[in-house]
Amino acid sequence: MMRPEILFPLFADVTTLKGVGPRSAPLVQKVAGPLVRDVLFLSPSGVIQRRRTTAMEAVDGEIGVFEVTIDRLIPPHKHGAPIKVRAIDDTGFIHLIWFAGSPRHIESLAPRGSRRLVTGKVERFNSEVQIAHPDYILPVEKADEIPLSEPVYPATQGLTSRQIRKLAQGALALAPELPEWQEPNWLAARRWVGWRVALEALHAPANESDLTPDTPVRQRLAYDELFAHQLALARRRRARQITPAARITPGEASARLLGALPFTLTGAQEQAVAEIRADLASGEQMGRLLQGDVGSGKTAVAALALADAASSGFQAALMAPTEILARQHYDKLSPLLDQAGVSSLLLTGRDTAAERRGKLAALASGDAQVAIGTHALFQDAVQFDRLALAVIDEQHRFGVRERQRLQAKGDPALGGVHLLTMSATPIPRTLELTQYGELEVSRLMEKPSGRTPVTTAVLPLARIGEVAKRLKAAVEAGAQAYWICPLVAESEAIDLAAAEDRANDLRKYLGTEVGLAHGQMPGAEREAVMAEFAQGRLPVLVATTVVEVGVDVPNASIMVIEHADCFGLAQLHQLRGRVGRGAKASSCILLYGGEDGALGETAKERLETLRRTEDGFVIAEEDFRLRGGGDPLGLKQSGFPAYRFADPIRHRSLLLAAADDARLLLGRDPELASERGQAVRLLEALFDWKNERPTAD
Repeated sequence: MMRPEILFPLFADVTTLKGVGPRSAPLVQKVAGPLVRDVLFLSPSGVIQRRRTTAMEAVDGEIGVFEVTIDRLIPPHKHGAPIKVRAIDDTGFIHLIWFAGSPRHIESLAPRGSRRLVTGKVERFNSEVQIAHPDYILPVEKADEIPLSEPVYPATQGLTSRQIRKLAQGALALAPELPEWQEPNWLAARRWVGWRVALEALHAPANESDLTPDTPVRQRLAYDELFAHQLALARRRRARQITPAARITPGEASARLLGALPFTLTGAQEQAVAEIRADLASGEQMGRLLQGDVGSGKTAVAALALADAASSGFQAALMAPTEILARQHYDKLSPLLDQAGVSSLLLTGRDTAAERRGKLAALASGDAQVAIGTHALFQDAVQFDRLALAVIDEQHRFGVRERQRLQAKGDPALGGVHLLTMSATPIPRTLELTQYGELEVSRLMEKPSGRTPVTTAVLPLARIGEVAKRLKAAVEAGAQAYWICPLVAESEAIDLAAAEDRANDLRKYLGTEVGLAHGQMPGAEREAVMAEFAQGRLPVLVATTVVEVGVDVPNASIMVIEHADCFGLAQLHQLRGRVGRGAKASSCILLYGGEDGALGETAKERLETLRRTEDGFVIAEEDFRLRGGGDPLGLKQSGFPAYRFADPIRHRSLLLAAADDARLLLGRDPELASERGQAVRLLEALFDWKNERPTAD
């Protein structure tokens, strides 16, 4: 879709704004972004409220506006001393102070005997008013240049809040009047103003309460943003649904694989399999997320989809983000696929040249029906004969282009390649809309039988000696254990145990080999250590959160997490999910606090939630509640959209309404050809979600 001409001024470079040149442009881009629209959408972070007052009435700490006569300048009595100006109003003296600056410049601002308006933060010293570095010093006839309410913007060195305010006003002047894209009844019921009026109010808050997410102005802008995003997701979903794709149905290979599974599928797994099979048989391109808690059996569900593809005469690919996870999938799946009569291979970056040539030939000829691998799967040299299904594990660790490159390996004659993505990170349903709105979702809400519950204990760090003693006894009895540290080197600011130090301490105390894996190690070295642990050659693995997702060691039955109060709930749950994967009784010990054992209320609630439940979906909702507003669940670092106005927690009801609105509108007007549809096209172009994709993609 071409950008409408009416929006061209907003999508111009920030250098088109008055006051932005080559030197200041990088600073504006750092604070707001590269476009005029980005400056327009930059929300104030605070409000300066000024009050007309006098030397007698001024209150300590307030921002006062004084009408004064300049009495005299008092030059610094020695080098480095402050410059002072004494001013007088009808009730007393006001001392203006500068700790840096030129006396000549200051005297030009406040000539002796002149009448001036002076503003700044009031400080009382010996009952007299002082103002350090006044905000404004202006002739009294320029009173209208001093706003009694002034928005404060996030600034940076070399670019002040006041400069940004002027740029925001310049951007606002370029904002066109646009036709209303929201339903009139919806606006009236909520007493929401028009889009442009809302932006004017955004940049002219009267007080701090005007900055909260719950004001009608902020709600209006948040709903526009959420609606534009949900519309983009709904259009992507609709485009996929009308894309033809190969019809895949279960066959003999599927039945043999089901019979080879060492367990009976849970009801949730059977439901997910049925949903996936309905998609695959529809003749339309599937786009489905299989979301399940740690140990919920996602791999078995995916295996049946792989076998279905092979049964139907097609190829399938399963892509994992790391070699150790890809190899783990291959080790689990290849025996099952063999029993089902389905040929498979593992393709990674570590294959020798000869191995790689053989595997590429098998894929190109169709001799290999299932390929399991890493990023190596979408390299240019990889060609499939009849690829019809792509399965992506831990999909948030792949970019949209990587996913598309794998799907592009399909034969256009067969139609689009079906996509099944998997995630082991449960998220609340509301946030699911923001990240996965374009996908259908299957949820695995129960674990397969045979999984042992994990006993979770919450202990102060002062009891680490007891924990080490229990660990030694367990290791001597043949158990394996993870020991998680939050850092890999000592921090001067916080007394946290470093992974290297802890590994050395445990080697001495346990008298056995202890592996060490952390994010600063070369990838090959780290994966080699983790492979040794997985094969049972290392009884203890000291690690950072590199073991958070995917590593499967059924013999590991103990998880110790130091400074657990420094981790988020979801992250702790993922770490705990590394144990309890076999038949052994398993335990997780959460060590918190420093020497004093202090624990904040929120941290205490987090750890108590973990002690109380293993249900990842319950934990996700609790994490959502505890974190409150701002950047919930660390969204910007966790694959979620970077909203400008919307807060998925505070605006939860708006998000749900926006999703319904987008779906209903496209159902009635799929081409957006109606009067409202044409206006909505402007909204789409304004937020430009097609080019500013959610970071989840």
